[in-house]
Amino acid sequence: ASLASALRSNPSHLRELDLSKNHMLQDSGVKPLFDFLQSPHCRLKNLRLSLCWLSEISCDSLTSALQPNPSYLRQLDLSHNELEDSGVKLLCDFLQSPQCRLETLRLWNCSSTEISCNSLTSALKSNPSHLRELDLGNNNLQDSGVKLLCDFLQSPTCGLKTLRLWGCSLSEISCDSLASALNANPSHLRELQLGDNKLQDAGVKQLCDFLQSPHCRLEILRSVHLLCTCTDSGVKLLWQSLLHRSTSLRLWNCSLSEESCASLASALSSNPSHLRELQLSGNKLQDSGVKLLCDILQNEHCRLETLKSVRDILTAVNPSLN
Repeated sequence: ASLASALRSNPSHLRELDLSKNHMLQDSGVKPLFDFLQSPHCRLKNLRLSLCWLSEISCDSLTSALQPNPSYLRQLDLSHNELEDSGVKLLCDFLQSPQCRLETLRLWNCSSTEISCNSLTSALKSNPSHLRELDLGNNNLQDSGVKLLCDFLQSPTCGLKTLRLWGCSLSEISCDSLASALNANPSHLRELQLGDNKLQDAGVKQLCDFLQSPHCRLEILRSVHLLCTCTDSGVKLLWQSLLHRSTSLRLWNCSLSEESCASLASALSSNPSHLRELQLSGNKLQDSGVKLLCDILQNEHCRLETLKSVRDILTAVNPSLN
C-alpha cells in the first residue's frame, strides 16, 4: 500500500518494477499497485511479478489497469504463478488491444494448457507485430497447443524472435507443426527452446528440414534434455543443418559419443566461422572425440569463443585425470 501510494504521487519516472519472489504479495497486495498503472502519467516499461502467489484475479485486475494506458509496457513477467487458462484468457484482452506494444511475455509454469494457446493465438493474430519473446515453458501445452500457436507463427506479420517451450509435453508431432509454420515464415525466429520434450530422432529430422531453409535465421537451438534419446545419427542431422547459421549449440547430456564429434568436425570444417558457443558436457566423447574437436580449434577460420565439455576436455589435456 505504501509503495502504491508513493508511485501514484509521482508516477512518471519509474521504468522498471521487479517484485518477484514476494510470496506474501498475492492478489490482494498487487491490486493497489495496478491502480498506479492506470495513471496517464505512468511510463512503466518492465513489470516483473514472478513467483508472487498470484491467480486469475490478478490477471483481471492487471488487464483492467492496463487497458486505459497500454502503450508503454514492453515486458511482462508473470511466471511461476497459478494463473491457469482463465487467467491467461483475461490477459489476452490486453494483448489484442491495438495500443498494446508488449514485446516480451513470460508465462513460465503458470498451470496453462492448450486452452491458453488458443486464447494467445487469437489475441496475437489480431495484434501480432510487436511481440518478440514468448515464454510458455513448463506448461502442459501438448502437441495440440503448439499446433494452435503455429497459426500465429506462420502469420506474415508475426515478428517473434524467441520462443521457449521447455517441458511442455511435446513429441515429434510438434516438430512437424513448427517446421511447417516456420517454413511459411522463416526469417524472424532467432531462438527456439524445446528442452525436456520427447522429440526423438523423428522430431529432430523435422526441425532439420526447417533449418536447411536458406531463409532460416535461427541462431540458438536449445535442447537440453530433448535429445537424450537421440542417437549420433540424429545429431548428425543437426550438425549438417544448423551449423551454417548457428552461433550457439547446446547439447548437454545427450548420450553422444566420438561419432558425433566426427560429424561436427566434418560440418565445421566446411563452414567454421559462425559458431561461437558449443556445449557438449555430460557426453561420453572420450579422448578420440575431443581430438577431433581440437582439429576444428586449429582452423584459422574458427571463431569459437565458448567450449564446454568439462571432464572430456580435461582428460584429453591431462590423461592422469582418467
